[in-house]
Amino acid sequence: MTQNEQKRAVGMAAADLVDSIVGDSDVVGFGTGSTVKHFVDALAERQTTFQGAVSSSEVTTEQLQSYGIPILDPSNVSSIRVYVDGADEVDPHFNLIKGGGGALTREKIVASMAQEFICIVDESKRVSELGQFPLSVEIVPMAQALVSGEFARLGGIAQLRDSFVTDNGNVILDVTGLNLRDPASMDRQINEIVGVVCHGIFARQRPQKLIVGTQRGVEVEIR
Repeated sequence: MTQNEQKRAVGMAAADLVDSIVGDSDVVGFGTGSTVKHFVDALAERQTTFQGAVSSSEVTTEQLQSYGIPILDPSNVSSIRVYVDGADEVDPHFNLIKGGGGALTREKIVASMAQEFICIVDESKRVSELGQFPLSVEIVPMAQALVSGEFARLGGIAQLRDSFVTDNGNVILDVTGLNLRDPASMDRQINEIVGVVCHGIFARQRPQKLIVGTQRGVEVEIR
């Protein structure tokens, strides 16, 4: 299968799984990106019924609305039955790097609200160790120099993402060169930097299920 065929296959597999577990009163969380787009299309085709959706980005919200799926304000939602999202990298322990699309803060919030997090990826996203893909970090704009300096002390090189503003009105630094052998430790260190809103290491918000599209077909792994 091509990469896009793998993405479509895992989107369909995730839709089958979600269709089997959600009920009329449940809330479903939707992530961001090309693989999630296939999932939304597949779920809409199945006419799965649920209370409504919590979306992690404006792009996904527009797609959901085009299918007539109700969008819920997450501040009024106490629990999300299942959250489906992609990743830029996933290691053998289900630690993730996310944020290539710039929606990492909302994605991390929705993942933290969900009873179950299902990650859907094509096989190119699987890595033995995180860190080849730049780490996206959402920051308050006035803190750019401060945060960049802190990353330099951690061994990283921070580059401002040109002409990009998040849905929250902030900016993104893409950081390379960090040692991510211990993702949970780096997660904590970055959280302590003043001016950081959120970052793309998902170590505390790891998925319970991983659906991977491969040349051999779709594989499902459970943590």
